[in-house]
Formats: sequence, structure tokens, C-alpha cells
Amino acid sequence: MFNSLSDRLTLTFKNLKRKGTVTESDLNATIRDIRIALLDADVALPVVKQFTGRIRERALGTEVHQALNPAQQVVKIVNEELAGILGGQTRRLRLAKNPPTVIMLAGLQGSGKTTFAGKLGRWLADQGHTPMLVAADLQRPNAVTQLEVVGQRAGVPVFAPERGNVHGHDAALASGEGTRSFGDPVDVAVDGVEEARRKGNDVVIIDTAGRLSIDVDLMRQASDIRIETNAHEVLFVIDAMIGQAAVETAKAFSDGVGITGSVLTKLDGDARGGAALSVATVTGQPILFASTGEGVKDIELFHPDRMASRILDMGDVLTLIEQAERAFDQVQAKEMTRKFLSDEDFTFDDFLDQMAAIKRMGSLKQMLGMMPGMQGMRAQLDSLDEREFDRVEAMVRSMTPFERNHPKQINGSRRARIARGSGTSVSEVNQLLERFGEAQKMMRQLKKGGGIPGMPGMPGAGGPGGGKRGKPAPKKKGKSGNPAKRAQQEQEAARKAQEARTASFENAFGAGAPGQGEGQADPSAGDLAGLKLPPGFEKFLDGGKK
Repeated sequence: MFNSLSDRLTLTFKNLKRKGTVTESDLNATIRDIRIALLDADVALPVVKQFTGRIRERALGTEVHQALNPAQQVVKIVNEELAGILGGQTRRLRLAKNPPTVIMLAGLQGSGKTTFAGKLGRWLADQGHTPMLVAADLQRPNAVTQLEVVGQRAGVPVFAPERGNVHGHDAALASGEGTRSFGDPVDVAVDGVEEARRKGNDVVIIDTAGRLSIDVDLMRQASDIRIETNAHEVLFVIDAMIGQAAVETAKAFSDGVGITGSVLTKLDGDARGGAALSVATVTGQPILFASTGEGVKDIELFHPDRMASRILDMGDVLTLIEQAERAFDQVQAKEMTRKFLSDEDFTFDDFLDQMAAIKRMGSLKQMLGMMPGMQGMRAQLDSLDEREFDRVEAMVRSMTPFERNHPKQINGSRRARIARGSGTSVSEVNQLLERFGEAQKMMRQLKKGGGIPGMPGMPGAGGPGGGKRGKPAPKKKGKSGNPAKRAQQEQEAARKAQEARTASFENAFGAGAPGQGEGQADPSAGDLAGLKLPPGFEKFLDGGKK
């Protein structure tokens, strides 16, 4: 979504970093470029003025002129202020002390409230809650039916005593009674809360009606639902693609209903992102969630600092790590580690397991886009065909169990059969087997501690190139002349080497360090302080998850 804004800001900072010193005219030119980039991204003018004013105030002060690297200090200021207008700190849902917690969704028609209701229900269920969806949108044609379908996909029960408008908008006009002909949304919402309390559901998500424009009836109805249900959270669901209109809409709902937070939908679109950069400042309420796709799992907590890093092309490594932790099965990871440590070869069955885990993480393009510096490789990302994974999977599933575990036994006739079964060509099967053979060689090399073939060794790792050029390797500690003490030293060295290898493999396959439970700190985290990281990466190692 923020591609255009990110490109312009990245180019602006690249030009600034080329200068050895930063003068006042350089800062003025940079701030002017930032202002133009934000206005082009449909950010509200008051927000732009506030944002650039804060940057000017800090950049023209001693904070930049006394810095060792003024250009990087300007980037740091922009990053912090960008996180500020996105909401500052990450805010989570406030759950009621006495369940059920009532969450009301409000917004314009077409903003994605019904779809988000299912996503939020699934997200809460994954967190250990027992949510219930309430169909209080009785005006939009078949809105109740849509919520029931979404709830079924998300695995969340739906309370829908009224069917609402099932014949289209003309039915409401023909009845002569307006919305009352379909039932009272306020009564449905109140009954839904009572139903959840009776059945033991600890969270109630109320899907309310939207309109194509702001009107008095909508605001009165939404306000009545909030008052009658004593809603703990009122989330304003806004389409991130509406641009400048987000300001007026957000302010109207904030004044008329009294929202406690916002939700950005359709962040996977190609809009310029003005709504995301305006809504938190205009309403004074934080953004809680972001919807990034059509699937029921395409929802994530909104972290202002991480979103600011994405916009400035610094990546979002923490979110990528969290997705990997959710996607990779710990039992499979332990099994992969065991196989490698016991000299068992990497097979196509293992390959399928790893591919399934990657698919559970989401879109590969989105994952690669979270890596720092990937904005400059957008053309390569756009040309990436994710259907190639499906073709590879089809070839592997066309193999017999024997062939998956013995790829070297796949001769010409077997390759032709696999190609026919997967709808591919023999040359594609040959390429897959060749790449898989290279992968097996690499895994064997890693197991022996020799590093990746064709790549220089990492500092402190085994294999060629592990040390710095021109510097001799550090001297090893001498062994004792006492046979008993020497044997003890050798056993201790072998034990440490085995533990290091096991930890390395477990981390590689997503299992985490040995003995490291959920919520515990990584005992080796302190060793990261010695790494030379790219600018902007220090914050990923400082403080962990926020």
C-alpha cells in the first residue's frame, strides 16, 4: 500500500545521506520533499502540517547538528514522528473484568466490517477466548447470511434471530416501515449479549449496519446500540483506500458514536495510504488492527513503530518472526533436528512439511517485503510467481512414497510419469531433482560444520573463511598433561559442540533454543550485541517484543 510514499521517502533520504554535512538548506529541502510525498499519499493537510512542523523543530535543533551522523539522525527523527502520527504505542483490546466483553464494529457500508468480524472472532479464538458474532446489520441485503458464512469459515458461532433484508433494498421501500420491517438492531444486539452470557461466551462482536454516506439515522442507531449494550470497545472500521475522505468520516463517527479505536482494512491494496496516516491523529484514538487479505487469518495487531519501519524501508523483522513462530510446528521442527543429527537425509516428505509451514505464514511476497531494503527490489518481487510453489508441490505429490525417500532412484521413465501426473514437463522435473540434490548436499555440509558451499564462513562458525582475512586464528587453550583431566576436557568440549549444533538446527527449523520456553528470554541474545548490523536494526534487538 505504501509503495509510492516509501519510494519517495527512500529517495529523499538517499540524497541526504550522500552529503557529508547537513546544512539548514538541506534540511529545508528534505522537509519540503517529505511534505510533498505525504500530500501525494492523500494524507490530510492538518496532519501533514503537524508532522512536518515536529520534524522541522527537532531537525533544526541541536539534536541533529551535534550528532556524529546528521543524515541518519534525521532519518531517526522521521521514523519516530511517523510512528507518533500512526498512534505511538501499540494498544491491545481492553477486555472486561466481568465477561462478556462487548466489541461493537461501526463504519461505512463496504468498509469490510462483516469480514473483519469473522477475522477478529478467529483471532480471539486462537488466543483462547470463546467469541460470538451478533448479526445486527438488518438493512444491507443478505448481510446476516454473509455473517453466518464468515462465522462458519472462522469457526465462530453467530447469533442471528432476525433474517434482515433478504430481498434487496426495494423490499424496505415497499414495506413503508423502513428498517423496522426487518427487526430492531438494538434489540438484536442486546439479546445477543444476553445469549453470550447464558452460553458462557466471553467476547461478543456486534456487526452493525453501514451506509454509503453519513446520516443521522445511522449515528443514532449506532449510538443506541453502544448505550444499550454497554460496549467496552467501539471499533471504527475504515477502508484504507478512501484517502482524504477518511478524515471527515472518522471525525463524524468519533463525534457521533464515540469510538475507542480504529481498524484499517484492505491494507493489501494499492492505495496510497492516506487513511492510515490520518485516522489516528484526527480521532485521537489508536489503530488496533490491520486487515491484510481476504482469508480469516489475514489480520494482525497494528504496531505503529513497525509500520513506520515498513514505510521507511527498514523492514518489519519482528512481525516476520511472530508469523514464523505461529506457522512452524514444534514437533516437526524437533523431528527435523533429530533426523539431521542422526545422519538421515532430507527427503521430499520433509520438503512438503516445510513448504506447508511457509504457506501458513501467508503470502511469500508480503513476507519478503518485510525484509529491510526490499523496496529497491520491488520489480523482482512483483515478478515472483507464487504459483511456482503449487507446481513444485504437484510434482512432489505425483511421486510414490519410495521415490520421495529415494530421489536418486528416479529414472527416465519415472520422471516422465511424474511430469504427466503433475501437468508439467520432464525438464521441469529434472530441474526440481537437480535443485533438490544441491539442497541435500548443502544440508550435509552444514551438518559437518563446513558452512554453506560456495559461501564464506560466518564469524565463529566452522568451515573455510570463518576468520577475518589477514588475522591469525585465535590460539586454542592447551590440553592438560594429566590423562584424566585431558579426558574430562575433551568430553566437555564435545558436549558443548553437540549442544551448539543442536541449538543451531532447532533454530533453523523454528523450534527455538533448547530449554527455552514460551515467554522466556533467549540466553544467547547477549551475543547479538557484537554483530555489525545495518542502520536502524538496533531497535529490533533492544527490548524484544513490545
